[in-house]
Parts: sequence; C-alpha cells; structure tokens
Amino acid sequence: MAKKNGKALKKTTKVGFISLGCAKNLVDTEVMLKLLVDAGYEIVSEDVDADIIIINTCAFLESARKEAIDNILDVAWLKEHRSLRGIVVTGCLSEMVRDEIFAELPEVDAALGVGGVQNIVEAVRAVENKKRYSCFEGKETSPLGGERVLTTESYAYLKVAEGCDNRCTYCLIPSIRGCHRSRPMEDIIKEAADLTTLGIGELDIVAQDTSRYGLDMYGEYKLAPLVAGITAATEEAGSPWVRLLYCYPDKITDELISVIKNNPRVCKYIDMPIQHISNSVLSRMNRHGGSEIIRDAVSRLRREIPEIAIRTTVMVGFPGETDEDFEELCEFIKDVKFDRLGAFTYSAEQGTPAAELPDQIDEQVKEDRYNTVMALQLEITSELLRARVGQVLDVLYEGFDYVSGSCYGRSEFDAPDVDGKVYFTCEAKDRPREGAHIKVRITDTLDYDLVGEYIKGE
Repeated sequence: MAKKNGKALKKTTKVGFISLGCAKNLVDTEVMLKLLVDAGYEIVSEDVDADIIIINTCAFLESARKEAIDNILDVAWLKEHRSLRGIVVTGCLSEMVRDEIFAELPEVDAALGVGGVQNIVEAVRAVENKKRYSCFEGKETSPLGGERVLTTESYAYLKVAEGCDNRCTYCLIPSIRGCHRSRPMEDIIKEAADLTTLGIGELDIVAQDTSRYGLDMYGEYKLAPLVAGITAATEEAGSPWVRLLYCYPDKITDELISVIKNNPRVCKYIDMPIQHISNSVLSRMNRHGGSEIIRDAVSRLRREIPEIAIRTTVMVGFPGETDEDFEELCEFIKDVKFDRLGAFTYSAEQGTPAAELPDQIDEQVKEDRYNTVMALQLEITSELLRARVGQVLDVLYEGFDYVSGSCYGRSEFDAPDVDGKVYFTCEAKDRPREGAHIKVRITDTLDYDLVGEYIKGE
C-alpha cells in the first residue's frame, strides 16, 4: 500500500464494464457507470486492468444468453490467472436465472436483476469485502433514468420507458423486464437538455415499445408531445437531431406523423418493427393489429413524408409459417421497399407460448428463408442508395476510420449501430468536431454505405 506523508493510501478499486444487448441496456450501463464514478471508483477500459468486472447481460434469445455466459466464463479466467477479484452480473440474464445463477455460474460473485441498477455500488462494495451479494427487487418500482457517463461520442440514447405490455407469443421481455412503465415527461426533457450540453448531435429515443409512451401514466399516447418538448428544450443547447426507434405500426398516430413531418429537428426516419405481414402468422404471434394496420401505417408515413426512411425487422420460420406465408412476406418487402430491414430466424424460447405451438419449422428452412430475405433486401437497399448519388446530405460527423483512411458519419436516414454510414475524405486540419452536422455530396455507394465529398464551410 502506497504512503503519503507517512499515511497509508487506500488503493482505488478499478472497475471494468461489458455491456451486451440493446441500446436500452446500454443506458442502464451508463447509469451504473455514473453511480460508481460518484462513489470514487476508477473505471478502466481494459478487462486485464480491472479489479472487478460488471457484465450487463441480455437474454432475449438463446444466442444472447450464450453470449452472456461466454463472456462470464472468459472473464472468470482473469480471476485465476490475473488480478481480477470479482464478477458482478446484471441485467436480463441475471433476472431470468435469478434462483440458479450462483449454482449454475459459481464464478459470479454478485448478481443484480433488472431493477437493481441503483444497487450497483452496494454490490461492488460487497465483492470488495469478499461477500456474495444479490438483489432482485424493484423490477416494477425502481427509478427510471438517472445521471449517466456517456459511452457514445456523437449521439446518446434516451430511454423513455421500461418493460412491455404487448405479450407477443415469442418474446420473453415482459416476463423479464415487467410491465410497461413510462418516465415522467419533465424528467425526460430535462435529461435531453442535459445531454445536449455535452455536445452530442443526436438523441435516439428508445423503449421496448416507444410508441406506447405515456399511455400508462397519462391515459393516452404522449410520444408526439414528448418529442416536441425535447426539441424545444434543446434548441439553444446545440439543436441535436431527434430520432425515433422501436415504434409499433398500431400506434403510429396522425399526431406523431405530423411531428416527424413538420419538425425540422426530427429525423425523417422511423424504426417500425412489423415481424411479418401474413395475418395468420401475425395472429399466432399475438401482434397487435394485422396486415391492414401495417399497410396503412406504411402508406400514411409515405404519403405524408415522401422522403422518410422506414426501417423494420421481420421474423422468418415462426411455427406454422407456410411457403405461402413466406412468399407473401417477400412480395410485401418487394412492394414497400423498406429503406432498411433486419431479419432473424425464429428461436423457440422456453416459457413462451410460441415454443409450445405445433408445426415448428426445420432449422435449415429457417436459414434458407433468412438468406432469401436478406438477399432481397440487399438489392432494394442498393437501388435506394444509388438514387442518392449526386445528392447533398446533412451528415452527423462521427470520426476517422484509420483502416479505410476516411472520415465517416451518418445521414438522418441511418440510425447508429444498425444502419449504414457515409464515408468521405477530409484534410486533417478541416475535420469537424465529433457530433457536428456537416454537408456531404454523395458520389458512390459501397454495400450498405455511401461515399461522398465533404463540402467545407456548409
């Protein structure tokens, strides 16, 4: 132990983080980071430097649970061969296996459920004192939000609600995360204003079902007035873009469309997962609204905002999905030409109603259908991107890619992490600050990305 003026100094515990899963999980990680920093802990970026590592897990799919367990076991190696003193597991996997986590994963020293974010300091202190710790309370009552240490540079996620009430038959989220709970509007708007002072250029609004925001608290959908409040509160602090993610087609109100259309700060973009278009499949999924609702939502968005980029996700291989169902989905994708589309194969999750349905689909058939959809979407995306050649786009500058030797950013038509980027050359002396909005003339395409020329001074 070091000494100063003859007095022993206590060594600061170094904490490392691994955040898995969705953007909503990342927000929880950032809140825990802030709590630990305020408590005097040092946050380190390299696992080998950490005394204690916190793994914030996902458990939505079997593949996500495997990834979480693999990370726990990988980190456990550091306890045997390096100086790591403890492992804290938080989030969905911890919540899901709360009764067995210490028995099944003896490498874990502390475990917090999804309501335990605010207990992270207590958990770390217990590990410091070589005590096992767990907290699985507060799933329906724990505070939402809180100050954060941002782990993103040019943008920030803004979580407006927790949990879900949709009860899709394939999904574990309601049983893990609990019922939908909205945050008070004034708290969200204040957080948005605070985040904007950090120089970010984009706020991405997220929840499990963002479009349901406010129904539980105010008795009606309040996403549209929330967005208006956010843009008003951040006007003087940097005027970031506001982007809407995870909006469901049955809750796309005319008021919400109007806000996207008429507010220049709101990206002409919406993430609207549909999962399928066949009514028989949607019914077995227990998706709210059927094919007509989806078609109507797309039609209204495209009619009112012709330039809007619509991103969606679809699931293939759901129990009972016939060749005809799948062909209907493909034809719909061809007709609509979604700007961005992600697909995944159905995974039978134990404890969900869909896992007990008859007519489960062969794994090879699922994979073949996935490949068909993604090949189809690549053709559509390539066609839509080629149409942007020659256009001048507003781009949020994000940094310099040393591999390609290019600067990069995103247009308002692309969300972080899941969509494409805009690459362009720029002299080092002319590079904007990260989070700045600039102009780029598009000259070419590259798979799902665009290539262009920086227009200096605009």
